[in-house]
Amino acid sequence: MTTADPAHARALRLPRDFALIAVGLDAVLLAINLSMLLLPGTDEAAQIRRAYAQAGVWILLVASTAMSWALIGGLAWSHGRHALERLGVPRVALSGGARLRFGGVWLLVLVLNHLALTPLFYELQLMFMPGGRYAELLGGAVPRLSLGLAALLQSLVQLGVLVLGLWLAARFALRRSRSAAAEALDARAPDEVSTVPAGASPRLAVALLVGGLFASLQVWSALAVARWAGASQDGGPWALLLTWALPPVVAGALALWGGWLGTRPGLWPVRPFRAVSAAVLSFVLVQLGCIVFAFLWFALAVGAIKALQGIGAMAGFMAVLIALYAVLTVLLARGMTRRLYRRYL
Repeated sequence: MTTADPAHARALRLPRDFALIAVGLDAVLLAINLSMLLLPGTDEAAQIRRAYAQAGVWILLVASTAMSWALIGGLAWSHGRHALERLGVPRVALSGGARLRFGGVWLLVLVLNHLALTPLFYELQLMFMPGGRYAELLGGAVPRLSLGLAALLQSLVQLGVLVLGLWLAARFALRRSRSAAAEALDARAPDEVSTVPAGASPRLAVALLVGGLFASLQVWSALAVARWAGASQDGGPWALLLTWALPPVVAGALALWGGWLGTRPGLWPVRPFRAVSAAVLSFVLVQLGCIVFAFLWFALAVGAIKALQGIGAMAGFMAVLIALYAVLTVLLARGMTRRLYRRYL
């Protein structure tokens, strides 16, 4: 297929443009939101600035933002690449203004998320705090559990809104391509078949998707658990940075390696949502495997096996758990990728 046609060349840039638009709009809205919160002149702004000066607050903000951008960028790129491979470059090239429509719908989703859902869940949590509507009614321990459940529900709902919002934005952006008449394609030259150039490395693209989304899910789950459990963020900046930065980076690198091993040289096409599925499935199975291991370990410890009790045994448990997590990440990422891409290898 020739790419001399400017419309075709522009269509081939669609995955990259979708990712840049999605992340860029989220960054702009985040900057506006933070600017409004931190503007001087009010007592609330001064309190918020003092809060953001604490390492535990800004490090969590950076971790959450990085997770969100990696997830958004990966999924937006996947929607663009999926359209090229499923619909074909000629049909995607027929959809003029796809980027503008994608950005418009995605902006509405972000406004809903930042300006509607976030304040709504904040008000919900206030109801269970001391002095709130349900604090005295439910007693001392239940409101704490309710706060954790509300925070966990917020994480799940906002994740679902982002995923569905990207799907809706991509579908609306490419509606002309999907409804294009077959005659418009049949009238094209024989060399303009519905294929996509392989690009630099489809194998690397698959591995990067698996690793990036696995790392994003790692951070998302850690943030959700921290909010649910009300975990303290006390500690020095370096300790918090290591806690929130090192595990997802290592886990993402291991998943990337597993995704690379799960494919072979010459892979084509990318089929990005198979990589997304591989990342999600491997992440879930890794968590389940580690939970089962921890349950068995503590079940044996409760059974009065002295070798599994004490501080030394706990240190050994953590070392084994970390090693198991690393091994399962590589093996399951490789296995899920190989299984989902079997027909293309």
